[in-house]
Amino acid sequence: MKKLVAFIIFFTLIFCTGYRKPYKYTIDAEQNAFFHNNVGLNYLKDRIYYAAIQEFKIAIQLSPNTQATAIFKNNLGETYMFIGYPDMARVCFEDAIKLYGLNFKYYLNLIQCYNQLGIVKTKINEYKNTKNPYEKIQLGLLYIQSGEIRRGVILLDELCAEEPDLLITPAIRQYLKDVTKQL
Repeated sequence: MKKLVAFIIFFTLIFCTGYRKPYKYTIDAEQNAFFHNNVGLNYLKDRIYYAAIQEFKIAIQLSPNTQATAIFKNNLGETYMFIGYPDMARVCFEDAIKLYGLNFKYYLNLIQCYNQLGIVKTKINEYKNTKNPYEKIQLGLLYIQSGEIRRGVILLDELCAEEPDLLITPAIRQYLKDVTKQL
């Protein structure tokens, strides 16, 4: 009988103690990268540029070589452009395009950077005979930036006709609509 009572008490204690496993904190670098990017954007909004640049760099280091890193690099490049360092921004925009070449905003930022650096004509000569559709996007934007709007629009329109299934094609078409309205 004593064994039965001890057995019942033992099982009642097991179910009534409220034991739970201790909290296990895990460090998620990708989540921290997004956090630092958002902090950088807040600093940028508050016009604290040095702190924003540092936060974007931390975000890039926490999550290297991902699609999100392209966003972080683009944000860093836009900050450099805003404070007047297009040579540093150029590297950021080129890296963003290498990591994720399907965001049209990266191309627009890169071409604006080339314009501020004054290397639009040399880049046109560099991309003139390319077959790569992503380099054709840059070439068309370079033509438009250099003042040869008709030539750039024709090139981008041909690219849209040749590559209708690219994810970036709708953005190019919208851009072409906006450019042709300005003419």
